[in-house]
Amino acid sequence: MIRLAVPTIEKDDLEAVCAVLETGFLVQGSQVVAFEEMVANVVGIRHAIAVSNGTAALHLALLALDVRPGDLVVVTTYSWIATANVVELCGAQPVFVDIQPDTFNMDPHKLDETLRRLMSVSSTAKRVKAVLPVHTFGQMADMPNILEITSYYDLPVVEDAACALGASWQGRQAGSWGVMGCFSFHPRKAITTGEGGMVVTNDSSLARKLRILRNHGLDPDACAPEFVVPGFNYRITEFQAALGLTQMSKLKRIVIARRKLAKHYDELLKGSLLKSPYTPEGSDPVYQSYVVLLPEYIAPHRAELIAELKRQGIEAGIGTWHMPLTSYYRSRYGYRLGDFPATDDVFARSLALPMFETLSPSEQEKVVRAVMNLISEMD
Repeated sequence: MIRLAVPTIEKDDLEAVCAVLETGFLVQGSQVVAFEEMVANVVGIRHAIAVSNGTAALHLALLALDVRPGDLVVVTTYSWIATANVVELCGAQPVFVDIQPDTFNMDPHKLDETLRRLMSVSSTAKRVKAVLPVHTFGQMADMPNILEITSYYDLPVVEDAACALGASWQGRQAGSWGVMGCFSFHPRKAITTGEGGMVVTNDSSLARKLRILRNHGLDPDACAPEFVVPGFNYRITEFQAALGLTQMSKLKRIVIARRKLAKHYDELLKGSLLKSPYTPEGSDPVYQSYVVLLPEYIAPHRAELIAELKRQGIEAGIGTWHMPLTSYYRSRYGYRLGDFPATDDVFARSLALPMFETLSPSEQEKVVRAVMNLISEMD
């Protein structure tokens, strides 16, 4: 089976985890601190706060901005469902913005239109607390334009950089553009700690809030234990952090390999009916996933195509989710097909092909050949 994703786990990763397990010190120790420092250094930012997963990172970031019931948070339409769910978990409401059809990221023009509408009415203007763009599949959103728009309204931007550790725009790292950036270390990401996440920020006040909230409300600066707010148990373990440290040492190598694999896919698909991922000038993605667009007439048969690929020993997927059209958001807010036309099209046609460091060129050729043969049979 050519799997959709395979994490890079090597001997040094296993040894690092075993070494920590043997100590018996498993929570909030030196490994977590070292992991945080390494991520902060790579991103080029002052503070990094490790947490239990990427969803926890997003949740704490919004809570640190004091997002509360009745507030509005502007989010992209096309992402893993956690991006919208964390807004609801704060008691706030997500306001969705359509994507660019080529990069799959939040469309700055649509963002501008949405904020003009919200800010033109005083009753909604005071409720807008943050903007949450996503770096979809490890391809950075257009942060210069997004920040230009949000700065006009003095709105904080939290980057959902779950898939994008190591990605950059004009040489500046993902996660370093907004007031906070949130990463995930799920096994489908470039590097993994199994589960795990990280919030990065240059704001010392926000960093302190994040550290308090992740650990039961415990004041990290107090001489004796002091619980200053109701907090969460969103801590990462010592052995996950040890794995994170060895994984971080491979990040550059893994990202280079993924870019090479993406280039080979691009070459294999040149002139075909499949549309390869688009990379704007100045953007250096990490290709957490390699997602193509099927021809429109194949879209209704995508599930059948994915099932047949699996029967042939190839895993493929849908890309990610059209969040407004999932059951909860559709029933709660009344969204329907046509509200977000770019997302409608991308969600219907997207197909994620296998992508991981050890994927071989011959396996890529097998994948592309199988997909193209199935498409021709459906023609």
